[in-house]
Amino acid sequence: MDQRDLVERAKRGDHDAFAELVGAAIARLDAAARLILRDPELARDAVQDGFIRAWRNLPALRDPDKFDAWVRQLVVHSCIDITRRRRHRAIEVELTPIDGPAIADFSNLIADRDTLDEALRHLDPEWRAIVVMHYFLGMPLPDVAGTLGIPLGTAKSRLHRSLLAMRATIGADEPAGSPVPGGQFA
Repeated sequence: MDQRDLVERAKRGDHDAFAELVGAAIARLDAAARLILRDPELARDAVQDGFIRAWRNLPALRDPDKFDAWVRQLVVHSCIDITRRRRHRAIEVELTPIDGPAIADFSNLIADRDTLDEALRHLDPEWRAIVVMHYFLGMPLPDVAGTLGIPLGTAKSRLHRSLLAMRATIGADEPAGSPVPGGQFA
């Protein structure tokens, strides 16, 4: 069954169709929410809140082909809403690669995760969301801007400033434009 049929069934109240729709994206959205919120429990709450919003507003979705982007947008907005309600930053975060190969050298992996965690910790949640959506979820900047409801220029500016802040935090000597995993450029 294709996504369009599942969305139409879910619009008519079919819980199983909705579960199938969101089931494929839940791990990826949870991982992204953890990076944005820096707290596994709050991330689960944000994903759950995003899914509840999706279920309640599903009849208003006009284009069933945009369901995935719509749910992703709802979850990111839930993350940002949670950070606005709770102005503290948790120290604990679990960074797990989603699409990466298994790595045998765990000491370097742990050091890299700690470095990334430290750099992300110093970013404002809205800026962290842009970094996560662009590099972690692989979204193009126009899509990131649309998801957050900001102009493209603002998204570009915030991404640029976020990367500068992250480099300053970790003291990176790498030049701008160095390749990073996933085909994106920092």
